[in-house]
Amino acid sequence: MTIRMTIIGLGRIGLSIGLALKDNPHQIMRIGNDADPQIEQKALKMGALDEAIHNLHTATADADIVILAVPMDEVRETLTTIAPNLKPGAVILDTSPLKTLVTRWAKDLLPAERYLVSFSPSLNPECLYPLAPGSETPRPDLFKGGVFVITSPPHTHSDALKLASDLAVLLGGQPYFADPYEADGLMAAVHGLPQLSAVALLTAITRQPGWREARKLAGQAFVEATEPITHLDDHTHLGESILLNRENLLRLLDNYIATLQEMRDYLETEDRESLAAFLKEAIQARTIWWQQRQKGDWETTPPPEIPSSGQFFARLFGLGGKPTKKE
Repeated sequence: MTIRMTIIGLGRIGLSIGLALKDNPHQIMRIGNDADPQIEQKALKMGALDEAIHNLHTATADADIVILAVPMDEVRETLTTIAPNLKPGAVILDTSPLKTLVTRWAKDLLPAERYLVSFSPSLNPECLYPLAPGSETPRPDLFKGGVFVITSPPHTHSDALKLASDLAVLLGGQPYFADPYEADGLMAAVHGLPQLSAVALLTAITRQPGWREARKLAGQAFVEATEPITHLDDHTHLGESILLNRENLLRLLDNYIATLQEMRDYLETEDRESLAAFLKEAIQARTIWWQQRQKGDWETTPPPEIPSSGQFFARLFGLGGKPTKKE
């Protein structure tokens, strides 16, 4: 039996998932849907999909798996639209960065025996530098060496969680199970705060009279420091995802501001020794992290065994039955 997977949102994440699963044509039917029909046709030509269905109701009505890869400010609306059409046992894998709120939406919107699992990826370290060739291009190995943060509401069917875990491995990453509240705090630290920092940096510089000349000199450091702005999570309502995770971000911003003030104090007092120690600590922390990130070496348990495609797709059968409570 062929499994139907519908990918909603054909940006880099959605297309890369489709490309990564291209070698399973007899076991999986990759359906694609995007608000822009031209993007759907482009996805077909590049081999990321088997079929594009522009009507969202039709695209999800018979889906066994739905990959939700839309901007954060479109998640609730999309869930509301597709919920009535989902068949019993359908599993929604949501790639957005917020967990607690989306979990709450799923509880309110999804009928019984339809399961939402948060499934947020980190990327192949080769794709992390904005200046690297092809770093923004969809690719089948986009998730190689990364992790997928997996969370779910209570009472989610155990096979739905196993399905998400196995898919993470098939895509080249490792599953990382987390509590939704914990995950929101972690994502705020490594995703939301860098975005806000980039906005603050760019605004502080471009508002200065000297920007007219400084812009001619801006190079790699400026590109890399401001690049997170290009990955804001909202499409229409800018700042919505930031407000939705405001408690974590307020706490982190307070810590960030205190750290900036500490550096400012060293500069004002010309405290060379403290400033050097401060910079050295940061360089060491970054070096250690980057080495671990490239190797995927987090001093944890051995990586999970890679399931065969047959084992993976077999997880779907029986999900329409009585749900197994998650401990």
